[in-house]
This record gives sequence, C-alpha cells and structure tokens, in this order.
Amino acid sequence: GSDMNSLINANRADIDRLAADSGGVPEITLLRFVLAFDTETERRQALRETIEWRRGKGNSIVKSAREAVKKATAGGGWDNDAVRDAAPYASVINRYISPKNVLTMSTDEGDLVYVIRASCIDDTALMSDVSVAQLVDFFLYVKEVHSIVANARSLKTGRLCAVIFANDISGVRAIPDQRFSEALTASSQQYEKLYPAMAGPTMILNLPFVLQAFIGLIKPLFPKSVQERLAFESAPVLAGFDVLTPLSTDDNARKSFLAEVKNLLR
Repeated sequence: GSDMNSLINANRADIDRLAADSGGVPEITLLRFVLAFDTETERRQALRETIEWRRGKGNSIVKSAREAVKKATAGGGWDNDAVRDAAPYASVINRYISPKNVLTMSTDEGDLVYVIRASCIDDTALMSDVSVAQLVDFFLYVKEVHSIVANARSLKTGRLCAVIFANDISGVRAIPDQRFSEALTASSQQYEKLYPAMAGPTMILNLPFVLQAFIGLIKPLFPKSVQERLAFESAPVLAGFDVLTPLSTDDNARKSFLAEVKNLLR
C-alpha cells in the first residue's frame, strides 16, 4: 500500500476529470480506477459499467453487504456470522464454504488476506446444489464486503489498503470441478472490472508436486493482470493446519501465518 494523500495529489487532475460525470462516486474509488486503467477512455468505460452494475444487477449484493458490515461492526468488533448469513444463497453455500476452508484475515498494516483451502471444499457437491451464476454472486458479495472494509481502513489510516489472495492448494489431488473453476474465473474477471486496484499479490501456496505440471492450467483461471502478479510459494505454517479454523480462533496460529505471509511478500 502507499500513502493515500500522496497518490491522490499525484493523480489529482485525472481524478477530477473522472469525478465530473461519476455522480458522487467516493474519491478513493476514483483513485483506484485511475491507478488500475492507463487511459481516460478505459477508466470512464469501466466506471460507467461499475455504476450500472451497482445500480442494477448487483444492487441487492451491494445493499446486503452494506447492511451486513453495519451489523457486523455494531458492537465495536466484528461479528462474522452477520456477514456469512447475509450472503447470497447462504443457506446452501454456507454448508460447503465455512471458516474451515475460506477465511479473511488482517495484516498489521491493514491489508486483508483472503485464504482459500481448496482441498477442504467439496466442490463437486457444492456445484450440484448451486449454479455457476449463483456462486459468482456469492463471491462478488465477499468482494463487496472486502471493498467496504479496505476502503474504510484506507480512509482511517491514510494508507491505500489492498486484498492479498492466498490460494492454499495443499491436499489437492485433482483438478477442481470444472463449474467451480468457471465460477472462480468469472468472479475474478468481474473483480478486476468492478473493484480495480483492490487486489494485492495473489499467491498460489503449497502446490503439490503432482500438480506442478498443471501450472499452465492454473494460470488461465486468473485475469491477465493477476497472472502478472501470481506467485507460486511454499507456506509450511499454513500447510501444517488440517483446516483453516485455528487461524480465526488461535492467536498464535494467526500470528505465525501472518508472519509467514509477510515473509513471502518481501
């Protein structure tokens, strides 16, 4: 992350031009669009599409996420159940996706770390209960929650916060269900468009030796701009946990893993 005021000042003219017809989009969002897209034409097009999505097709996701974050932070801490329960198709998807296999954590600097342990998700059973489009909506809701939290932190700390992705492949013995991969790819591509300059580094961790030949198959699951930032790393601390739950319940486990992430990103 970088100093937000410096970034805003350095990009002031571009932000002001974009603000002219953005209908009151927050300055931090405009900054992210300026940082993510090289030309004014691309920025305007992406921003227009994002505004349309937020007012139209994505409106229920945007509203649910806003209400859920409000509820989760009402007591001064963070009530994760409030966010989980308000997700699209939560009654079905939460049976398969839980803190055992998907978790969001925070670094000391304020970035979010989104950890997915693919081998703990029964993707075939999940995809027999939901459609690709429904799972895409679920992941977009997660990204909207991340966006609200990252932007609020950025404004509070003055440091532009990002979301670091940690895809833990340990224990995976086969290529994921095709429909599950399709949903991940679609939500990842929309993420680039709807939440520009939000994604930090994307790490593929603990790739089993048997799957290393499939790196060429894994890379296309991510948009071009993410492919450039993909890092294949070994994370023994993370690999040591059977499920991800201790990262949210055990302070020492959490600190050890976050130290590992910091080290990997050096």
